[in-house]
Amino acid sequence: QVHLVDSGGGLVQAGGSLRLSCAASERTFNGYVMGWFRQVPGKEREFVAAITGTAGSTYYVDSAKGRFTISRDNAKNTVYLQMNSLKPEDTAVYYCAADLGYCSGYGCMRATGYDFWGQGTQVTVSS
Repeated sequence: QVHLVDSGGGLVQAGGSLRLSCAASERTFNGYVMGWFRQVPGKEREFVAAITGTAGSTYYVDSAKGRFTISRDNAKNTVYLQMNSLKPEDTAVYYCAADLGYCSGYGCMRATGYDFWGQGTQVTVSS
């Protein structure tokens, strides 16, 4: 069982920045693929970004490219999502997730591929 704790959400004006954090309970964290997803009421959970374990390869949804950066600190069992130039359409509950297996490319973008999820943190961007 992997316990994930999301934090860092809040209210920010359009154009502002936030950094989300996700702390994992497992020491084998460095082998996991870690992802960030977001969800608004009435819609499916949407992939935002992912980072693989060993190679640290990163993947982003097109709308996040150039604005968001996913990173990880394996010594702290933590993954981050730095979000810059935020837009009102980025408003959602953001969830981190851990994939204990292997994925690459589009395989890392499917929510069904992730084994454990954080509780979510609300991000609200005002116009």
